[in-house]
Amino acid sequence: MVLQAQSPALRQTTRQMGDQQQEEGLEGAEALVFVYGTLRRGQSNHHWLSDARWLGEQELEGLLLHDLGPFPMAVPGEGRVAGELYAVSPARLAQLDRLEGYPRLYDRRCWPLADGRATWVYVGRRQQVRHAPLLADGVWRGRRHPQQRAQREPPAGPHPC
Repeated sequence: MVLQAQSPALRQTTRQMGDQQQEEGLEGAEALVFVYGTLRRGQSNHHWLSDARWLGEQELEGLLLHDLGPFPMAVPGEGRVAGELYAVSPARLAQLDRLEGYPRLYDRRCWPLADGRATWVYVGRRQQVRHAPLLADGVWRGRRHPQQRAQREPPAGPHPC
């Protein structure tokens, strides 16, 4: 996890992540990763975490969650996102970076957990979600299906005017 041109705050958080790994008995160079979309249990990309250690459900503060249809995107904002926490190897983290389109689609950021630990999370940019619905409760329940969208659209037929 070598980061170039780190800010002092990010360097401090990165040092804290290293200390945290030693205190919590994370194996080798395992890193904590918070997932909130297709990588969660029961979702289409969860198999990418088959060798990761599940550490439980968590929530991250300071993020807003938007539904892009096939997947969600969290962006910085005044909100909370629900997800799952995993311990992953450096090799798995590199694979997740490729899956998530880091750094083009998502940015991988170090984010504080409510209990004081820090985790990696994939975060988008506000302009990427400007037309996507906000999930006010911070929970992504899975990919929307065409029949779900059709139920929200007005029925086809002659216009009443």
